[in-house]
Amino acid sequence: MKPAAVRNPRRAVILLSGGLDSSLAAKMMVDQGIELFAIHFTSPFCTCSRGGAGSGCHSQAQIVAGRMGIPIRTVSKGIEYIELVRNPKHGRGSAMNPCVDCRIFSFRKSREFMEEIGASFLVTGEVIGQRPMSQRGDALRVIEKHSGCAGIVLRPLSAQHLDPTLPEREGWVDREKLLRIVGRSRKEQIRLAEEWNVSDYPCPAGGCLLTDKTFSVKVRDLLAHSPSPDMTDLNLLKVGRHFRMPGGEKVIVGRDETENRKLEALGRGKLRVYIAEGFPGPSIGINGTGTETPSSLLSRFFTRYCKPGTQPPFRVREVAGETEREIFLPADPDFSEVENALLS
Repeated sequence: MKPAAVRNPRRAVILLSGGLDSSLAAKMMVDQGIELFAIHFTSPFCTCSRGGAGSGCHSQAQIVAGRMGIPIRTVSKGIEYIELVRNPKHGRGSAMNPCVDCRIFSFRKSREFMEEIGASFLVTGEVIGQRPMSQRGDALRVIEKHSGCAGIVLRPLSAQHLDPTLPEREGWVDREKLLRIVGRSRKEQIRLAEEWNVSDYPCPAGGCLLTDKTFSVKVRDLLAHSPSPDMTDLNLLKVGRHFRMPGGEKVIVGRDETENRKLEALGRGKLRVYIAEGFPGPSIGINGTGTETPSSLLSRFFTRYCKPGTQPPFRVREVAGETEREIFLPADPDFSEVENALLS
């Protein structure tokens, strides 16, 4: 571990999502002459997809940092974060969202970055009352305490509704130039963006798939059946219809051509992938270590999800790692088991 650098009271780390609020907070600090360093967290659960799946917030954060001349470091919420999702110490929201623990995780990483570069405080675009779980007054205090950041997190958009932080008390920033925004409405932020010429923000209300109750069903199922899921497992959650069969097999069915291609790419080496050949049908991925082709199971899925009028037998290409072969499947109209196993 690198030794901590000498602290500069006019240097800060900003948690930069690339969205509206963090962009405004960054501009406010730059206008006050604070030397900013940005840290951006990527997550497989981000709902923003501008610039390609999973890349939206990352690319926008790079754009914002570039325009303002702010150096930026990107940190991936990897396997350590998955364990946090599995066992959050501070509970979840209405779905699988561990919002308080997620924020503690981000603040800890940001504090480490702050120590490394000799910064003296953190800056965020948080607004009191905007997020029901992690941006209440009591939650802010819990997050700061358990992340080791008590008193050093400046929230410029809501600062005048909060106790003065270290940079305000020491006069490193002018508290009178900070704001008192609260609540979920972003009318004031949008007005300020127009006034300050902050434009092209992609996700003024970006979110997390873990707050989605339907998606959370798939997350719970994955964690229940996979003791050590990897990033490919997480990315597969965002592709296709998911089924958990009575025998324990996980089946993923592509819903359109784009999802078929994603499933084929992500599933290679992890799933047995079955690709429709010469007829309009889905690509299907099945997990498991068995060597036998699950013909009856596949027949039910292809019968259920092929376009009406497709004539059996179905000619299907099986891809299992580096091995490929062609198989033929009869139609099987008894797919009640398929319907009962649907996760989402």
